[in-house]
Amino acid sequence: MSKRKRPDSNTPADALTEHEHIIYDVIRSKQDMGIWTRDMKRELQTNIPDNIVTKSLKSLQAKKLIKEVVNIQNKGRKHFMAVEFKPSKEISGGAWYVEGNLDTDFIKVVKDQCIKHINRLKVATLEGITDSIKRSGVFKDDLTKQQIEEIVRALVLDDEILEVKSNGSGEFANIPVGKICYKSMSRGSSGGGPKLQGLASVPCGVCPQINLCTPDGIISPKTCVYYTKWLDF
Repeated sequence: MSKRKRPDSNTPADALTEHEHIIYDVIRSKQDMGIWTRDMKRELQTNIPDNIVTKSLKSLQAKKLIKEVVNIQNKGRKHFMAVEFKPSKEISGGAWYVEGNLDTDFIKVVKDQCIKHINRLKVATLEGITDSIKRSGVFKDDLTKQQIEEIVRALVLDDEILEVKSNGSGEFANIPVGKICYKSMSRGSSGGGPKLQGLASVPCGVCPQINLCTPDGIISPKTCVYYTKWLDF
């Protein structure tokens, strides 16, 4: 009977000093959140001198067991994480950040793509925009629906696109009534500012009760809360 071969245990983690082991275990326990050095010192079960902590951190980095990551909420603090974990969105800022800095070039590209696909679709839902961008193959890694939504909301706030609700007819025929949709905003020839397409900017333009609306009727601009909010805006 052949003897079972023992697994090779000669890994960097097996060659740690006692202090390195303690510090490594604390950092690794925080997984994708990592830990600030001051918080780490508070959690250490033994009172390890600061110079030993600093030396141990450098050694753990050299052995590629931990890495220093940028915490966008506190960029001035040293933040460590075990190498096998990817920083959480709370730490890294998500897809829009690179090494703690807002990736404005990438954001602009995504914005341009969203506008392009909205223009092509004429009227688009968030799902439609996301699916259209994915099928285009423009981005190496697929953007999530949440990421597209963040960009679309920014475009609405910047008056680059218009958010409307489907009334189920005309250009909204294939979209359920009440579903949030997005339309492009045409550019006027003078002043360079955005020009809304007809009544699309007014609640009346997508109101399913528009045919029943009269100045003195039960349904009227005088009593319409949506119309009042639009006038206040």
